[in-house]
Amino acid sequence: MNSKSTFISRRNFLTKSAALAGTVALSPLAGFAADSKMRIAIVGTGVRALGMWSHKIKEAYSDRVEFVGLCDINPGRVKYFKKATGFKCPTYTDFEKMMKEVKPDTLMVTTVDSTHDEFIIKGMEMGANIITEKPMTTDEDKCQAIIDAEKRTGKKVTVTFNYRYTPHRAKIYELLRSGVIGDVTSVDFHWYLDTSHGADYFRRWHRLKEKGGTLWVHKATHHFDLLNWWLESDPEEVSAYGSLDFYGKNNSFRHTNCRPCPHKDQCNFYFDITKKQQLMELYVDNEKHDGYLRDGCVFREDVNIYDKMAATIKYANGVQASYSLTTYSPYEGYRIAFNGKKGRIDLWVEESNPLTEKDYEEIIVTQNFGKREIIKLPIIKGGHGGGDKLMADRIFGGVKEDPYHQAAGVRDGALSILTGIAARNSCESGKPVKIKDLTSIVPQAKRQYV
Repeated sequence: MNSKSTFISRRNFLTKSAALAGTVALSPLAGFAADSKMRIAIVGTGVRALGMWSHKIKEAYSDRVEFVGLCDINPGRVKYFKKATGFKCPTYTDFEKMMKEVKPDTLMVTTVDSTHDEFIIKGMEMGANIITEKPMTTDEDKCQAIIDAEKRTGKKVTVTFNYRYTPHRAKIYELLRSGVIGDVTSVDFHWYLDTSHGADYFRRWHRLKEKGGTLWVHKATHHFDLLNWWLESDPEEVSAYGSLDFYGKNNSFRHTNCRPCPHKDQCNFYFDITKKQQLMELYVDNEKHDGYLRDGCVFREDVNIYDKMAATIKYANGVQASYSLTTYSPYEGYRIAFNGKKGRIDLWVEESNPLTEKDYEEIIVTQNFGKREIIKLPIIKGGHGGGDKLMADRIFGGVKEDPYHQAAGVRDGALSILTGIAARNSCESGKPVKIKDLTSIVPQAKRQYV
């Protein structure tokens, strides 16, 4: 078999990536004058907003953004958030009061998933464009309500799919567009969450279906969006299975949370939150306001989501995708393969593996009848493999080009969650679920960009 290896240097790759990282028409900044600032309010001042959408954005884009309001149902948490960021803007526990008083043109939504729709819709009705964390919402009715509200108000929803911007994923998009493996016919996609990251979903509010919609929606929406984006086609039908085999009730002992637990010496999942100063100040010090335990027990009997999932997705262009998610793997990462009429693209990403450490990702392109190329891309440390910075540049940076169609609007947000919602509904009903039966969105064989 003929084989060659190509290494794209970090400098050359980052130069190319930066050139591709312009803002798009769907960005809330599109249409702003060069000397104007985006006036941003945040609702939901938890660790996600603190880590990704606050002081880092202010520091990087101080000439283009201004934070004008902070809101959270927990008064202690929003107070700490303001202190930690150094923001001078007012704080609120009443969302509508904030919107009326500070009148932001952009609302950042980083609340519990099941409440996203409330703030997205009210935010647009009160005059703001929306930047929302994924998932956009958690069920089909809320999804339809957001679609209707965007159309009714004329405002725009941007969904923060940072995975699209990671360099090796952008390279996959480029390779698929090049036709090097011909028409894609099927995809094998398997994601592994390790016993640190995976377990954390089961100690937080995500463990409850009514809060996060299960990991079919909260986590897998990232993965389904990648598939939809890579394939440039819409999911049409989903069949799925899921079960709770490892966490929750599947243990001989449990407690409410880790700090007072009598079993901490024998539990591999003991989480000592007292060693995490930020989590102590943001969550533990404010438990008295809402009772939320950030170090909850992963074996609590109220866990009602799946920890093992598998689905078959049929796309409108005929592609079939096999997907699985495991939440208790010894390492973190994923394997994906695109099977085409002329060959195959393989990628195995190890995001955390105690046994190996690499400084590059390998994309293997194998063509039928013998030709193989190994493309090595440098791993960019931090910020979801460099994706966070590229996405922030696009949303806040003021450039309009988007050759890879990485910007995600309401339709992208909807189709990603609808794939997960269909999978969840299929698990519960034991039957395949058609995407067209969930909302007004009609699946397209070939995605049309506007």
